[in-house]
Amino acid sequence: MSRAAVPGLPSPHPIGELLPALFADDDFAQRFTAGLDTVLAPVFATLDNLPAYFEPRLAPEDFLTWLASWVAIETDPAWPAEVRRTVVRRAIELHRRRGTRRGLTERLRLILGVGAQIVDGGGVAWSTTPGAALPPAPSGELLVRVWPERGAAAVVEEQVLAVVRACCPVHLTCRVQMLPGPPVAPASPASPDSPDSPGPAGRAEN
Repeated sequence: MSRAAVPGLPSPHPIGELLPALFADDDFAQRFTAGLDTVLAPVFATLDNLPAYFEPRLAPEDFLTWLASWVAIETDPAWPAEVRRTVVRRAIELHRRRGTRRGLTERLRLILGVGAQIVDGGGVAWSTTPGAALPPAPSGELLVRVWPERGAAAVVEEQVLAVVRACCPVHLTCRVQMLPGPPVAPASPASPDSPDSPGPAGRAEN
């Protein structure tokens, strides 16, 4: 990735001032080196501000995708720049929670500005009654209920599905349900609903 010339950007180290005194008043030499200063000025500016290029909150926008590749996280150019900066900055946290209800809920809130409720058929069931009938087989379907938050624009189902599928094991099918607001009651009271309990990828954290 290269940095283009910036019109009018002064060089902190003009070459003309470093020439022998013989060329100090040489018009051709000064004009010639001034052209080189225009090329080198962005290089000096980049080196002088190099730490900022590795800070997602400060890096130029065209560097965000490059930084995202360093932390193995995908960003969509269609996302607002601030969302991409936040996703890259919190990449480690998102990786740690990948495959959990909390991780998927946080990712949806962070990227799309929506609240979410994750309903998973689950792969574990229990009973305190001896000889109870076996539970039915897991449905293999992941239901994601979403609703707009923080004054977000209309939620697009395809965008929600794209985020969900990126975090969901391939053996599960995903279904999105659009809601006008948060549901009144939990959708799956029989399963543990702790924020960190394994959700869609509880079986994928192998």
